[in-house]
Amino acid sequence: MINLTLKNLADVQAGHPFRGGVPFVESGNAFALQMRDLSPNGEVAWDGLVRTEVDTSKPVQWLEPGDVVFVARGARNYAVCLRDVPKPTVCSPTFFLIRIKSPTLLPEFLAWQINRAPAQRYLASNAEGSDQLSIRRPVLEALPLALPPLQQQHLVVSLAEAATHEERQLHALIRNRQQQLDALALALFSDESDAN
Repeated sequence: MINLTLKNLADVQAGHPFRGGVPFVESGNAFALQMRDLSPNGEVAWDGLVRTEVDTSKPVQWLEPGDVVFVARGARNYAVCLRDVPKPTVCSPTFFLIRIKSPTLLPEFLAWQINRAPAQRYLASNAEGSDQLSIRRPVLEALPLALPPLQQQHLVVSLAEAATHEERQLHALIRNRQQQLDALALALFSDESDAN
């Protein structure tokens, strides 16, 4: 097992430099990934992205499959690996864009490792700010990482995906049970009303 920092294995870039909020541009040439479009379990609401305009006369960091986006501001700092990017998209300045430069690191494994307790403890102890906590780029670049062999990384990613799938199924079962109980309560209430 080799221990390295994120900077050894990936390039970290700031999100697209929008001034203020992301402006909606009806016939814009791009879409913007924002905090509200992303969930910690890795789901991206691609259909909800705001259409906007970016200046293509300057270099643009378009998101690509395999990129890892890291939520750098707020109470929760987590990473999501983008499996696919169905439209021309940039990420907002609340994110850092992490692009793997080493063939020995899987992006899905990197996102998983950032979201686990050792990395989360490191990030929490290095967060700065009084109004809103944030992680600075040098802090993220210095994040210590474990680098097991690729075969082991694939295994960990498979286990993590299975756990996420189980969690979704469990939540669906709980929702279904709540709906059944609500329907039962409604039926009982209706029977009471009919009896009176």
